[in-house]
Amino acid sequence: MALQRIQALLLLLLLTMLGLVQPSYGQDRMYQRFLRQHVDPEGTGGNDAYCNLMMQRRKMTVRQCKHVNTFIHEDIWNIRSICSTTNIQCKNGKMNCHEGVVKVTDCRETGSSRTPNCRYRALASTRRVVIACEGNPEMPVHFDR
Repeated sequence: MALQRIQALLLLLLLTMLGLVQPSYGQDRMYQRFLRQHVDPEGTGGNDAYCNLMMQRRKMTVRQCKHVNTFIHEDIWNIRSICSTTNIQCKNGKMNCHEGVVKVTDCRETGSSRTPNCRYRALASTRRVVIACEGNPEMPVHFDR
């Protein structure tokens, strides 16, 4: 599992170095943050223990408990393909969002926990998501809904 994740990141690094993927520095930072916060291709999720572990592992419980987070259980190429669908309006009014159907685990903070021991409830499903994409080629940079 970890080996596949490392291989995917090394492939992205190699493609970037070869000039096949040319994100700007800001977009690359946002893309890396999107990957850290929302992408877990090998995970199946679905239970509270998964959310508790992943939210901590992905550093979303450091300063405060992040209230809601969604992990997408698809490989990055499937997620990036969403960026090639028709543009739709994001919650912030910009027109750089795209939608697709993916397997996810939604993690919601229970409300009674305190950092760093944040506690979450999990809900696994296959559902429509909306992500914001930027760059050329377009890459996911924000989970909108």
